[in-house]
Amino acid sequence: MTDSGGGPAGREHTDIACVGAVAFDDSGRLLLVKRANPPAQGLWSIPGGRVEPGESAEIAVVREVLEETGLGVMIVREVGTVYRDAPGGGRYVIRDFLVELAAGAVPFAGDDADDARFFTVTDLVPDELSPGLLEALGDWDLIHKER
Repeated sequence: MTDSGGGPAGREHTDIACVGAVAFDDSGRLLLVKRANPPAQGLWSIPGGRVEPGESAEIAVVREVLEETGLGVMIVREVGTVYRDAPGGGRYVIRDFLVELAAGAVPFAGDDADDARFFTVTDLVPDELSPGLLEALGDWDLIHKER
């Protein structure tokens, strides 16, 4: 992802509308993509990205999952919002949604993803995940990881 929301030091930061999708397969494994671009390039994260002009967050999350994993989804509910600094200035405001996948869905790496696959909660390695992901999912009561 590139960022055009910032500006010179001292200017007010721009909020950049983004979305993320929390999806589990029939076995309870979490869908993650390995990010091909900044921020968090090379780390695993939930599928997501920017909301395009004129697009609702709900349409954006369905589009982003399809682009990054090849999977169609149905929105269950919005689960929370996270805020991340954007490279070059600005702030990503990421609305995350719990989504439902079709039974037997098999992801593949698409746009902006180097890989896409399902993980059990015990397989999640904090140092390989985008910053704050485990904490957010735990805070929203979507995963329970033994520490």
